[in-house]
Amino acid sequence: MATFRRNLAIDLGTASVLVYVRGKGVVLNEPSVVAMDTFTNQVLAVGSDAKKMLGRTPGNVMAKRPMRDGVIADFQATEQMIRYFMHKAVGRSFITPDLIICVPSQISQVQRRAVLQASKQAGANKTYLIEEPLAAAIGAGVDIADPRGSMVIDIGGGTTDVAVIALGGLVVSESIKTAGDELDDAIAEYIRKHYQMMIGERTAEELKIRIGRALPEEDEEFMEVKGRNLINGLPVKETVSSNEMAEAMKKPLKEIIDTVHRVLEKTPPELAADLYDRGAILTGGGSMITGLSEAIRERIGIDVTLTENPITSVVRGTGKALQWIDMLKANETKTFGAQRKLFEEQQALRRR
Repeated sequence: MATFRRNLAIDLGTASVLVYVRGKGVVLNEPSVVAMDTFTNQVLAVGSDAKKMLGRTPGNVMAKRPMRDGVIADFQATEQMIRYFMHKAVGRSFITPDLIICVPSQISQVQRRAVLQASKQAGANKTYLIEEPLAAAIGAGVDIADPRGSMVIDIGGGTTDVAVIALGGLVVSESIKTAGDELDDAIAEYIRKHYQMMIGERTAEELKIRIGRALPEEDEEFMEVKGRNLINGLPVKETVSSNEMAEAMKKPLKEIIDTVHRVLEKTPPELAADLYDRGAILTGGGSMITGLSEAIRERIGIDVTLTENPITSVVRGTGKALQWIDMLKANETKTFGAQRKLFEEQQALRRR
């Protein structure tokens, strides 16, 4: 039966969920939003359909993001979301799939167990976890078993993970809760202060994607923004420039760059020498802000390269890790066998 079992890799992100099926590649990329009826507790929509409802729902319907800062904030909604995406990726089957889910590098054991439990209740057979920096490095084509050091800067929706990888493990890593969502909040706050206008999450995200900049530029771009005037409460329209976006995102971007600097300070000298030669890899949706790689390069003094398809690099790396599932199962069996043997030996000693 296990031969026919479908294995899935899931990037369970704060902003979006990506699903990778072995042999097919990335089959789903949808927002991690769930719309529920608060009266009946019934799920009305998940993913793209639910995101359209954000900020537009009647009193009995709540559209929310069940993931916050890279971890589960609403257990029930996360379980429903995993079940929905799992069925959408492989269809209904009597044979439940095995999953590999990527998680931030420094989440607690309680948060890890929450992911495993939500996956189990959603109908998965077995679930394995992999740290996001490792998955991002694999997806970017880095040989993580290489003794030479590699640095990965993964800027997602809820967390930014910075890690130095060597010999298949994380040598130095740090995870902060400043990422894409914080950038959106900073943009919304800037618009509120300078234009006395309130905008929603989707509008702030659109500003970040279309004219977001990490550094001011001579050739500015402009975008019209519509929202609600804070003084009279009426709808209003303003024109915002890309250099204003650079100013708005200055503080959260500085926190991300400071984190990269701290990780480099903790890196052993031999690995630091490798990084000087090899540079750092930038992945994740937040890494696509124009000029971000240059801003980081100015601060740390080594090359920073934006990987190809940064949004899918984590889930592609998690997908490549699917080939390890059989090995993980074998190790699990061996461990169980060793524990059983030890238990039998202890029982024999007691009987004497």
